[in-house]
Amino acid sequence: MINTKRLSQRFVMLAQTDSVSRQEAAVAEKLEKILTGLGGGVVFDNAGERVGGDCGNLVAKFKGTVDCEPLLLSGHMDTVEPGRGVKVIFKDGVFTSDGTTILGSDDKSALAIILEVMDVIRENKLPHPPIEVVFTICEEIGLLGAKNLDYSLLDSKIGYILDSTDTDGVVTRAPASTRFTINIHGRASHAGVAPELGINAICVAARAIDSLTLGRIDAETTCNIGKIQGGKATNIIPEFVSVDGEARSHDTQKLKTITDTMIKAFHDAARAFRQKGETLPRIEVMVDQDYPATHIPDDHEVVMLARKAAQNLGKKMEPKTIGGGADANIFFNKGIVAGVLGTGMTDVHTVKENIKLSDMVDTAEILLEIIAIKAGQGI
Repeated sequence: MINTKRLSQRFVMLAQTDSVSRQEAAVAEKLEKILTGLGGGVVFDNAGERVGGDCGNLVAKFKGTVDCEPLLLSGHMDTVEPGRGVKVIFKDGVFTSDGTTILGSDDKSALAIILEVMDVIRENKLPHPPIEVVFTICEEIGLLGAKNLDYSLLDSKIGYILDSTDTDGVVTRAPASTRFTINIHGRASHAGVAPELGINAICVAARAIDSLTLGRIDAETTCNIGKIQGGKATNIIPEFVSVDGEARSHDTQKLKTITDTMIKAFHDAARAFRQKGETLPRIEVMVDQDYPATHIPDDHEVVMLARKAAQNLGKKMEPKTIGGGADANIFFNKGIVAGVLGTGMTDVHTVKENIKLSDMVDTAEILLEIIAIKAGQGI
């Protein structure tokens, strides 16, 4: 039932519509028109105003033909840079960019697949539960759309987010994450005339970072220092440095422990540089609980629906654990259990990004089967 030509053309159209984070309005306008034409009631929330973007999250609601709980289908509208002026190339069943930009299959493939599913349901008059389509903004810069979504617009308690690679898995476990910024205040001085009067903030940061174990801490936990900025010139002792880092873990206690350990390293380094009676170097810490963990039991309806759908199609669908976050983490914390399905997107966030049309078709078929099972009152 999947119209591969329509799916392909729609993906190309979406991919070639610029929608880097905070600038999703152009693609949102096209999505609104299509969803309205499919019979959906479309509204936008005010998340864009909250995050400095040019549009809000898109919510489209479709009435069901059966009396059962609604189902959420979601993807994000924004892409990373370089994502302007994308030119899609289709060869041997594979979509790529021309090599100068990302392709944008993360997450335009999800948008195209969901639209195709809704098209197939409408033109074949297939029974279906109430369906709520949510296309978020600013996922790529901290899940900001999901964090600022107007959840009063939604009735769904379960659903699926299309934002992963593997088409044979449903993500059921994802870690919690904290992000932090540590500002180090030292004292400026002339590096050649009076270096002993300065307090080198870069040296403080270096000592702290050198004392840390970074990368994979254990099977559940990772941490990283990803950004450091400071200093004005080579002849000035740097008085200020800002360091950005993160920690992730599937275990909340481990996450707290590793976050506390990383912050303590900077305080310890500052104390080591501080002379008696001095208040410098001084450490300033800002911690953001970026997103909570998700852990969906293997016997949850979301998992069982996906596995049964795959089985009906002669395929496999296994629960998967990943090391990254998605909108699903935020939805989970808001009482919506959303499994993350893959669309086949590969080498995302690079100019080598690609996706097979056949993988997109497979995901669309899985979604249609999930909807059919749900319409038949579930497993």
